[in-house]
Amino acid sequence: MTPKLLLVLLAGLFSGSSYSLNDAATLTGPYLGQTPPGLTPEVFAPAGVSQPYRDWGGSFTPDMTEYYFTRRNNKTGTSSKFVYKSVNNKWQLIELDAQLGGAISPDGNTMFVRNQYRDRTVDGWSELKSLGSVFENFRIMRLTASAAGTYVFDEATRDGNGVLRYSRLVNGQREAPVAFGAEINTGKWTAHPFIAADESYIIWDSEREGGYGDSDMYISFRQADGSWGAAINFGDTINTEGEDGGGYVTPDGKYLFFCRRCAPPDFEIMWVDARIIGQLRAAQ
Repeated sequence: MTPKLLLVLLAGLFSGSSYSLNDAATLTGPYLGQTPPGLTPEVFAPAGVSQPYRDWGGSFTPDMTEYYFTRRNNKTGTSSKFVYKSVNNKWQLIELDAQLGGAISPDGNTMFVRNQYRDRTVDGWSELKSLGSVFENFRIMRLTASAAGTYVFDEATRDGNGVLRYSRLVNGQREAPVAFGAEINTGKWTAHPFIAADESYIIWDSEREGGYGDSDMYISFRQADGSWGAAINFGDTINTEGEDGGGYVTPDGKYLFFCRRCAPPDFEIMWVDARIIGQLRAAQ
């Protein structure tokens, strides 16, 4: 994975306390009106999201009524932030203020923005707040949280030697970040983690020996003794010879989203039935 790609994937979700209606989509029903895939990945919303632009970082809110993403115009090089919002079962495309964003907590009340966060408000999202001084020295690209409040995040570096770290809540107190072991932090360009709400697994992408290409997606399952199992490659159903990553599972637990060949011009937002995770767990 190139440093350029790491910078491209710095943020996933975007927000603003005010926004204007861009246009009303004709999409209706769950998942932007898309027919869900099976165990073979498919391009997500080719008419609404995976257009001839470069959309990335999309994610649903826990109630599955909002889908945040950013869109890069390949001709002008400019980026804009959008949300598809379900109103009366119809999806409307809304352009957001040009503000930074990040992953949303499992309860839907917090949006993480690198080493900062926003709270959900009646009108949208609050101003940025600091996660605390212990996080200020990390160049975080993606930070995700479990239902118990455990943070898992990456670290942007120019040499690709950044590692994934976690920080738990213990008796209401936030622990200082700790690096994962070699099961996860092996290889280069280790980035873009996603921790399951119940902390049963972690997904990330990395360049490792024996992979399929520049960067592959991996998963590690929590073991009975609380440790993390060996990294499992998602295989060639997910990974290609290109840069694949940015994986996360929808809040309802049904679908795995990821970017395939994340470097332009072949960038695609893919989704696949999350049963693929259960298959990997059974085979470990």
